[in-house]
Amino acid sequence: MLSVHPVIQGSATLLALYVFFLGLQRFRFLHLYQGVAFKWKRHVFLGEIALGAWLVGIVGGMTMVYFYWYGFLMTGTHGKVALVMVPFIIFGFASGQYMNHYKKKRKALPLIHGLSNLVLLILALTQVVSGWWVYRVFVLGW
Repeated sequence: MLSVHPVIQGSATLLALYVFFLGLQRFRFLHLYQGVAFKWKRHVFLGEIALGAWLVGIVGGMTMVYFYWYGFLMTGTHGKVALVMVPFIIFGFASGQYMNHYKKKRKALPLIHGLSNLVLLILALTQVVSGWWVYRVFVLGW
């Protein structure tokens, strides 16, 4: 059961990298004035999946820690960074939904949305390193 969390979170992070690439096309169009296509619906759909998987994974990870090791935040940095990610996930989802529901030309909100999600992606990538430590120490017992 403890191997499910890293597989789901790793898959969500790979998906988020692709969603970031799609969003980068929007940045290029809006701010660099390059004529590129932005696959809006794909970006929104896959972004919802990635953000939702991260959020479910955070809850699932903390639940597994509680049931297997009878405590919270025992994984140190890994658990604390996960908690830091939660407001970024909520903001990314809420701002994305707002822009998708109220479509109009705008520059500031997409930029803030993208920067916030870039920070979130960097945090998720750091989770790979700390997650490997957690897996080695707590699961494999190395």
